[in-house]
Amino acid sequence: MRGGFTIGDYSVIADVSASLLKLLREQMTPDPIPQPELIGLGSPVDKGDFYLSLFLFNVKESGNNRRTQMISRGTDQMQYPPLAVDLHYMLTVQSPAELQSRALDEHRILGRAMQVLYDNSVLRGSTVVGTLAEREEEVRIVMDNVSGEGMLSMWNFAETPYRLSISYMVGPVMIDSTRVKSVKRVLERDVSIQG
Repeated sequence: MRGGFTIGDYSVIADVSASLLKLLREQMTPDPIPQPELIGLGSPVDKGDFYLSLFLFNVKESGNNRRTQMISRGTDQMQYPPLAVDLHYMLTVQSPAELQSRALDEHRILGRAMQVLYDNSVLRGSTVVGTLAEREEEVRIVMDNVSGEGMLSMWNFAETPYRLSISYMVGPVMIDSTRVKSVKRVLERDVSIQG
């Protein structure tokens, strides 16, 4: 807290991840995934029993959403504009079904995940958690147009065979600056007219 306002909110990336996880868990259980705990955050190769994993694999500055205006914080301080970033997530599906029905099961899970993210393409309201709930900015969810070859090249997990995955871009996400500048406001103005 500085000058009566909170700055330096760096937890917004974690809040976006938690919000996505909450959304998927609420809308994908009990069908096609039987329990919410089977949807989680983690690398596609983490040991575990996730049917659907959400993996933050890249963060990029969002040049199109860069802000340049200082933010007024009271009468004597200005805060530098926030850093705008886009978050890139990989959703990976892994069904425990028998080999004969595994692929179809994974396709159903993937289809439902895509449907949920499409129908909730703007994170807001009761969907969001943490500091994200206190902000007025909209965070959009857009499927990344990554080619099959591009997805395979992103799948760089040593000896682990490729699993059905898709990529999403979520943003813009604003990370507050901790820099503030003291300013003196004009309290009086003397206007003299010369004739």
